[in-house]
Order: sequence, then C-alpha cells, then structure tokens
Amino acid sequence: MKVLLLNGSPHKEGCTYTALCEVEKTLNEAGIETEIFWIETKPLMSCTACLKCREKGECAFGNDKVNEFVKKAYDADGFIFGSPVHYAAATGAITSFLGRAFYSNSEPFAFKPAAMVCSARRGGTTATFDQLNKFMGISQMPIITSYYWNMVHGNTPDEVLQDEEGLCTMRQLGRNMAFFLKCIEAGQEKGLEREVEPKIGTNFIR
Repeated sequence: MKVLLLNGSPHKEGCTYTALCEVEKTLNEAGIETEIFWIETKPLMSCTACLKCREKGECAFGNDKVNEFVKKAYDADGFIFGSPVHYAAATGAITSFLGRAFYSNSEPFAFKPAAMVCSARRGGTTATFDQLNKFMGISQMPIITSYYWNMVHGNTPDEVLQDEEGLCTMRQLGRNMAFFLKCIEAGQEKGLEREVEPKIGTNFIR
C-alpha cells in the first residue's frame, strides 16, 4: 500500500513539509509506502473550464506538475494534502493545482481515503481545513481525521517541532490512515465490492 503526500507550500522543506514528515514517519512504521510530492514554485494556471481534458484525458496545461501528480495518483491507495495558511485560506497554488487535478481526471482519487493537513503561524487553520476538504467531499473520498483538526502551528520548522499537540495529531492521523487502508484491504480480500449509484446532474430548475 502507498500514500501520496502533496506538499502545497512554496517552501520545499518548510512547516507544511515538517507536518507531512510526521505523518509519513507513522505510516512507514505501519508498513505503508509513502512519497512526498512537491508542487514547486512555478506559476500555476487555474482551471479555465476549456474542457480539453475531456478530449486529452489530462489537463491541457502541461507546463507544471499537475498531470505528473495525477499519473502518480493511480498507484496511490491514499492521500495527504498539505497547505500553509495564506490570508486565512489555502494557498492560491494548491487551490489551482487541486482544482485542475480533480477536474481533469477524478478517477484515480475516487474511493481512496484522504486527509488535509495545514500549517500556520497563528490563525486561519480551520478555514483552510474546511476549504480543502471540499475537494475530497465531492470526489467520493473517505476523509480521515485525528484527535484534533489536522493542523500544526509555527513560523519555522523548528517551531512546528515544538508544537507537541500538533505533532501528536499528525501521528494519530498517520495511524488512522494506516488502519483504514488495512480495513479496505481486508474487505477486498473478503470479496467486498463498492456499489455505485448512477449519477444524476441538475441545475436546480429541471
């Protein structure tokens, strides 16, 4: 089993990375393979609803790492999405990144457990947490939780390492993810299959 952890921070090894590493360590201890994927700092185009992905099977804007991440998502069994807090919200970069990843191809994400992790110096964490959970909530992804909302506090990685409750929350998140993945595996071994309701779309007036 493998969990793909997305680092949505402009800092490759900053506070968000430090939180993800704490989750990763616990997953590895449980025998789960992991990979931390960094979105980098190149400007990220937001989705323009051009619908070219319906023809190409991937996002039409190929000059960043969105399509690379989606390809990796096929081989992942679970996801942890991490973002710092910017103005009491997720970064514009990770919002654009996930918007295009999920809209261009939601297939590799459906029915796979996921969690959102955020880091902040002080405030805005719950707004960011709620914002990014929306991607999972509309994509049939079981959302994994912890003792507390999945957040750490600190202005530097060293300060994050002093957030004992935050680090405890990250470790329990890793344990909960590992447990859920093993439950899915056990169900599959017993022949349990998911049921899918045919989707109906309306625009509220017809």
